[in-house]
Amino acid sequence: MPTVVRLLKGLPLLLLSPILLAASLIWLLLIDAFFRLAGRKRKPADTAPRNTAATVVIPNWNGRDLLEKYLPSVVTALAANPENEILVVDNGSTDGSVAYLREHFPAVTVLAQPTNLGFGGGSNAGFRAARNDIVVLLNSDMRVAPDFLQPLLDGFTDEKVFAVSCQIFFTDPGKARQETGLTQAWWSHGRLGVRHRVDDAVTGIYPCFYAGGGSSAYDRRKFLELGGFDALFHPFYLEDTDLGMQAWKRGWKVFYQPRSVVWHEHRGTIGRTHKPDYINTVVQKNFLLFLWKNLHGSGKLVHHFARSFADALLTYLGGPSPERTSCPAIWRAFRQLPGVARSRWRSRSLAVTGDTEAFRRPLGAYFHDHFGAHPPSPRPLSVLFLSPYAICPPIHGGGVFMHGTASALASRCRLHLIAVLDEEWQIRQHDSLVSRCASADFLVRPAAKTFTFGAIEPHAVIEFASADLEWMIHRTVYLNRVDVVQIEYTNMAQYAGQFRNIVTALFEHDVYFQSIGRGLAKPGSAMRKASAAFEYLRALRYELRALPKLDLVQVCSKDNKDYLLSFLPSLKDRISDTLRAGIDTGRYTMHTGPRDQFTMLFLGSFRHVPNQEALDWFAKLVLPRVAERCPAAKLVIIGSDPPPRHSLPVNDRNIEIRGFVENLHEPFARYAVFVCPILSGSGVRVKLLEAFCTGIPVVSTFLGAEGLTAVDGEICRLADDPNEFANRILELFDRPEEAAQMVRRAHTYVTGERDITRMTERLLESYQSALLRKRAGSAISPEPLPPVPSSAGR
Repeated sequence: MPTVVRLLKGLPLLLLSPILLAASLIWLLLIDAFFRLAGRKRKPADTAPRNTAATVVIPNWNGRDLLEKYLPSVVTALAANPENEILVVDNGSTDGSVAYLREHFPAVTVLAQPTNLGFGGGSNAGFRAARNDIVVLLNSDMRVAPDFLQPLLDGFTDEKVFAVSCQIFFTDPGKARQETGLTQAWWSHGRLGVRHRVDDAVTGIYPCFYAGGGSSAYDRRKFLELGGFDALFHPFYLEDTDLGMQAWKRGWKVFYQPRSVVWHEHRGTIGRTHKPDYINTVVQKNFLLFLWKNLHGSGKLVHHFARSFADALLTYLGGPSPERTSCPAIWRAFRQLPGVARSRWRSRSLAVTGDTEAFRRPLGAYFHDHFGAHPPSPRPLSVLFLSPYAICPPIHGGGVFMHGTASALASRCRLHLIAVLDEEWQIRQHDSLVSRCASADFLVRPAAKTFTFGAIEPHAVIEFASADLEWMIHRTVYLNRVDVVQIEYTNMAQYAGQFRNIVTALFEHDVYFQSIGRGLAKPGSAMRKASAAFEYLRALRYELRALPKLDLVQVCSKDNKDYLLSFLPSLKDRISDTLRAGIDTGRYTMHTGPRDQFTMLFLGSFRHVPNQEALDWFAKLVLPRVAERCPAAKLVIIGSDPPPRHSLPVNDRNIEIRGFVENLHEPFARYAVFVCPILSGSGVRVKLLEAFCTGIPVVSTFLGAEGLTAVDGEICRLADDPNEFANRILELFDRPEEAAQMVRRAHTYVTGERDITRMTERLLESYQSALLRKRAGSAISPEPLPPVPSSAGR
């Protein structure tokens, strides 16, 4: 019954909400039209503040107990410099705060207001009265470290710095750190997202979205130029986020300084005077007002209004959620439309960049890209290598390609590794590689996500979508001044940034939509085919949208290259098939001695569906034909997660399942013929390259040898028909001389064309060429970046 009553009570406002939202959208679009007619005014020139002293402004309302508790730490921290100033703005307190301050802290300036101006109004009054260029704004429930001020002052390195935020801890160390000072904000599916990051790897000054209003230093002139805290957000919350957005749109910078430490009694002031429900309602309303004021792109604005009604409807039906707006919040925001008009006009008049750029610039990689110095030919290169899987040990084909390239790069450039792992213990397996890298970070992936039915992104993309991984990438690029971001696998193309001075490269280990498309022709149920067709369309959409954003695209084979170019001819000058699909040929020994007669080696991880399908096809259709003419023939199966013996329809004498083998040199040197009956997928098979290197004759399907050869007998035997495949194997059994000649040709090919060391040299050349082209055409004027602390490396 309470739910029914709630629904009935909220129904009138639900019905009114779409009208309110439509009216608000029309109102904002009209403001924008008039603004375009009025034209823009010239902005005043930016100047750097004098950063030798500061005024600390503390707004207060009936917080005598908090002042008594925390003000002494501020007095101590500022005592060394007589030019420093402490100014308490009292918002009409009735608890004797003013008298207490004048009696116990006579050196503190008290700006007594006759009424409560709120946090924003009181802060603005303090800024106007401050005598120093830099103003540090503190909540009255903040305790500061004795040395907190100097790192803030040092953060004002040039005329573009707007604010520098402290690192915040809670007074109660047992509380989760919901507030740190390292702030983020993002636009996602019609909503604004805001959060504080906890990141101990950030030990020096770092860009952030906004400076927290109760724990940050501001350039006073810039603060007043923006109009200070906007009364639109009265009585509290998001005023500081709004200022951050305006600052980035104005072309300025906001920093987080972890060496400036303060402790906060969270909601020690607001939480004492307002109930949680009221606080949450105000926050919801202000999230709407923030976007109505600051979102200037019409497309994003329309998207936001549509999402707002959908969220309000969900809240009406399912109850309140901190992530969604509500009908009461829409009503409250609508009532402030006149104020929104004034604020939006002012915000537009101050902006020099757009919405997307304002959300991007606080991110580490984009900040480095926009504000950093970028020589056209840096030596050595700083390369970020991003992998969605473990690289060590290299037990699968992609792992071999990645390990070979990463190892070769580590000795030729400053390599920064980021890898996504399934288990914590896998980190230790990378110790040898990490020792050769300039830095390395690992993200242990949580349990697989539940995929939403009808999601527009492919499964593999959703599975690896992670805000923490995105943050790690940006942090690595910023701290290590990365020149090139090398991305492995198509599903990670979602992390490719659109940079002006940083090269992004993608290695498509296989062309995902091509691989899925090849599987559509295979027999199966209608449901399976429909699911595969839907995944194909999602993959096609994803790849065709992602690849044009990249500077370099690396594929395994000419077939992959030609296939992609048939869809995206614009990639012609950016795509290569000769830079990545190789192995370290020096690690393999060519074995020319005797081998076990009439043996066939099948090698592969059986987690990989194409290997499962290949073995099933070979066991059912090829092996019986071989065994019929050569009863002593034996298939040896090696690989992780092999199928159970009973699932293979052959006699015990013709098959041996060895499972996972750590050292593959022994089976490559021992068995007579290597079989690769691959029927689906795309790309170059590393197991064929290894077979060529070790001197074992190969029989493959044409697809299995894709990118290596299409000529039967040149470097391996080829057949797609089961009977022909069996004939090729038997011919190698019976003609050892011809097999030996083919093996020598294969070895010459792989050492000459597919050696990863030589390929990596060409890869580095492609990086340098792309950087030279990109930076020569960049219109960005480099600006000095803050120095990176020495701990930013490994």
